[in-house]
Parts: sequence; structure tokens; C-alpha cells
Amino acid sequence: MEERQVQLIGNLFLEFQEELERVYKIYCANYDQALLLVESYRREPELQREIQAIIEAVVPQAGPSGLSFLLVIPLQRITKYPLLLQKILENTLPDASAYSVLQRATSALQDVNTNINEYKRRKEVASKYNKVEHLTLRERLARINTHTLSKKTTRLSQLLKQEAGLVLRTEDKEFDDLEERFHWVSLCVTELKNNVAAYLDNLEAFLRFRPQQYDLDMPAGPVGQYCNLARDLQLQAFPEFKQRLEDLVWQPLCSLAKALAGPQNLIKKRLDKLLDFERLEEKLLEEGSVTYEEEAARHTYQALNSLLVAELPQFNQLAMRWLGQILGTFMALQRDLAKQVLQRAESSAAQLPHHHLSEPAFRKLVEDALGQTSQQLHSFQENFEKELTLPTVQPLLPGAERQVQALLTKYGPGKLYQVTSNTSGSRTLDLSLPRGQIVALLQNKDTKGNSSRWLVDTGGHRGYVPAGKLEPYQIVPREEKLRGQAGPGEASRHPTPEPSPGLVAAVPTGTQMVAMYPFVARNSHEVSLQAGQPVAVLEPQNKGNPEWSLVEVDGRRGYVPASFLARAPSPAPWGWSLPS
Repeated sequence: MEERQVQLIGNLFLEFQEELERVYKIYCANYDQALLLVESYRREPELQREIQAIIEAVVPQAGPSGLSFLLVIPLQRITKYPLLLQKILENTLPDASAYSVLQRATSALQDVNTNINEYKRRKEVASKYNKVEHLTLRERLARINTHTLSKKTTRLSQLLKQEAGLVLRTEDKEFDDLEERFHWVSLCVTELKNNVAAYLDNLEAFLRFRPQQYDLDMPAGPVGQYCNLARDLQLQAFPEFKQRLEDLVWQPLCSLAKALAGPQNLIKKRLDKLLDFERLEEKLLEEGSVTYEEEAARHTYQALNSLLVAELPQFNQLAMRWLGQILGTFMALQRDLAKQVLQRAESSAAQLPHHHLSEPAFRKLVEDALGQTSQQLHSFQENFEKELTLPTVQPLLPGAERQVQALLTKYGPGKLYQVTSNTSGSRTLDLSLPRGQIVALLQNKDTKGNSSRWLVDTGGHRGYVPAGKLEPYQIVPREEKLRGQAGPGEASRHPTPEPSPGLVAAVPTGTQMVAMYPFVARNSHEVSLQAGQPVAVLEPQNKGNPEWSLVEVDGRRGYVPASFLARAPSPAPWGWSLPS
């Protein structure tokens, strides 16, 4: 009977060998961290009293030691199991049937303890290199000494020899496959985090735009229904969706990205330790021995490599599962939002006057309404273009007449172009030019044959500008003298537009005028105009230049093209009217 019990004990330990090792490895590796947590509890007297009261009620033999007593018991048990089995083995006859079972059980528990110690050592090595420190440049420089310089120089030398093919690189296909898998997981997490961040930014911008708060100047009815629906969505549905998105998608995604930092740092440290390990292996083959510190460095690499090979597959699998759950949650939130918006829209649509129409009839009603509106818009556009014909030439910048005349004399009218918008040179030999600048074309491509960059001359500098920001300059002589000097061919190619009846040659200071065309200010010396806007002329000419006038518009002063202004007619009962 006793022999049967002994055999049963041995079989039980053999049966639970793997489970004992798996559980105790994690427990022993985290024992020190648990003690720190217990120490933090002791700094909170009320919490400590509650814990102690529970322990005294459940485990009175723990005494005042409390949690510390309970935590150390499993640690003592796992180390005593091989000793107890060895003691039973010594008191069992060798010819007994249970003897061989006890031998295997004793050896198995000794291996369990060895593996637990090795796992704990690997975890300690990993925890040393697992910390991601954010150091400033000054702190990094303060850590540099002769030892670190020697280590880094040796590693760099080993790496260069491998790249040059002088020494063989250690191949580890198992780890390389795991590292590649981890890299793709990290890339997916990073891309998804960036996309969700952009999505949240766009959602925030969308929530700031509230069209229902604007006066649409339309009768109530469908417009009121739309405003009520938009207000309901803006104030409740969309903010609620945004909050759930941040809590259920963004925060878990940030936690996952943070969890990737530790393994990334370990993989980087493994490469450094691998270079040390390969150098020491060469030294061991050549000299037959290494120092104690060098042997410790070899064991450090082996511990890091074994830990990564053992745990990277689990980490990759867990990260992918985590990532899949985040994506599933994101899609579920989108479905909930669409369902919620659809329900509210259907409730609002039921109150509209055309809700009883079938879908084909409603589509025809919408098409007819859109067609009628399109015709009205087209008619309005034609009338507007007839009333306000923009000048074909952008007015010259003040003081640019001499420069244009010099370019015209040197290159002729066919080579002159005008800059249509401000340019900012970002590459070598690029020019930064303001809108309206006149330049002469030297070559319609750069030195590499790129036709999108043209070489131009500003009259003082030569360089490249984007071809898309240049258009041929239409020469419009501003005086009869210039018109007489121009050849008949030139005059026919570039006809001078007839002056508007509302323009005057000399405008007294303080005269009230009206803008015929819109004008966009290009610098702080100019002021923007809208067509039909009344302005007060302060100086009819800019230091003798009749093309520009100093005006005051809505309390703002600046220069505008004189040709854009016309005398203001007597106000009609309904307001100002533009000249025909």
C-alpha cells in the first residue's frame, strides 16, 4: 500500500511537471515586483489595516508578516519539492516498482527549478535593457566614458568586418523570421495610429462647422427640419461618437503602441550583444579562454536571444489579436453611428411634405429642382460676367515700369511673362517672386531637361521658377507716347482696352468712388476691394504714378489700381449701381 502511494506521488509530479514550471516561472520572475507593491501598500495605513484583517481571518498563522509571509511560501515550496522527493527516494528500496518513477520525478523537479532560475535570470537581463529612457543630448554626453567608447568602437569594427565579408555573420533564421513578423506588426500599429489621429482631427474640424446656425434666408419647413436634424447630430450623436472613439479605439491603440517599445528596445540591444558575442567566440577559438566579464557578456546575449525566441511569437500573436479587436471596435462604432443617424434622419424625413412620394417620383422632383436652380445660376453667372469684366492684365507693382521697359528693350515683348502667384524658392537657383512680377524667359527647361522649371531674368537676378506660375504678359501702353512708339504689329497683337466711362484722368483728394472690379492685396501696402464697394480717394497718384491710388476702405488704407475705380454716381433709392 505504501509503495503504491509513493508511486502515485511520483506520477503526479511527472504529470504536472510542465504546468508547475509554467506557473512558477512567471511567479518567481515577478516576486521582486510583488514585494515592491506590498511595500507601497504599507504607506497607506487604512489599506494596510484592511489587508491585515482579511489575512488574519483567513490565514491566522501568517501573523504580523501578512502578505510577505504568503508571497514567500510558493517560492519555498518549489525549491523543497526536489529535496522531499530525494528524501523519499533514499528511503525506497532500489528494487521497488516505485523507485524508477521517483527517480524520474526527482530529476524532473530539479530540471523545473533549473529552468525557473534560468527564466528568472533572463527576465532580469531583459528588465535591465527593457527600459526606454528619454535622455537629453546633455545627459547622453554625460554618460560617455572610455569604457562605452571602447565598446561601441569594437562593435563598429565587428560590423564593418561583417559587411566587408572578412568574418561570417551569425545566421539565426528562427529569430530573423520572428523579428520580421514583429516589424510588420509594429508598422501596422504605427500606420493605424496615424490614420486614427488624422480621422479624429478631421472629425474635430467637422464638428466646428455648424451650418444650422447660419441664417439661410429661406422659408421655414424643410429648412427648419434640416436645421433641427443637423443641430441634434452636432450636439449629441457626433460628440458621443467622438468620445467613444477616443475611449474604445484611440486609448487602446496608444497603449498597444506603448507596449511595442519594450520589445523594440530588446531587439536593438540583442544586435549589440550579438556583435559582442561573435567577437568573443572568435577570441575563444583563438585563445581558448575568456575573462569573467567576457563570459558574462556571452551569457547576456544568450539570455536575451533565448527570451526573445521564446516570447516574441506570443507577443506577435497577442498584438495581432489586440489590433484585430481595435479594428473590429472601430467598425462597430461606425455601424452604430450610421444606424443612429439613419434613424434620426428617417424620423425627421417623415415630417417633410414630400415623404409620401415613391423613390422614383422623389428622384424626378429633385432632378427638376436642381435643373431649374442650375439654369438660374447659369443666367446669373452670364449677367455677372457682363457687368464685371475683369481686366486681362494684372496691374504692375509700383515702381516696376523702368524694369519692364528694360526687359522689353533687351528681350522683346514675346519673351515677357508675368508671375500669377507668389513663388517661394525651395531648391538651388530657385527665385522667390511676388505675384505680378514681370520676368523675361531665357529657357523653357532646366539643366536636367525638366520643362516644369523655366529659367528667367528679373532684370537683376536670374534663376528658375515653376512654369505653371507664369503666363504671357500682355503689354498695355498707359500713355499715348508709348502707344505711338509701339509698332503697328504690336498694337494689333495687344490692343488697349477702352477706358470705362466712369474713369477720370484727375481725381480730387477725398472724392468718393466705387470699385469696378475685385482686387486682392498682395502686400501690406495694398488694400483688397470688392466689386461695387465704395472707397474714398486720399491720393489720386502714387508719387506721380497714375496707375495706383491711395484709398481708404472700411477704415483701412492702402494702394489699389487706379483703373479699377470709377466715380460714384448719385445713389439710387435701392443703393449704388455699377456703370454699364
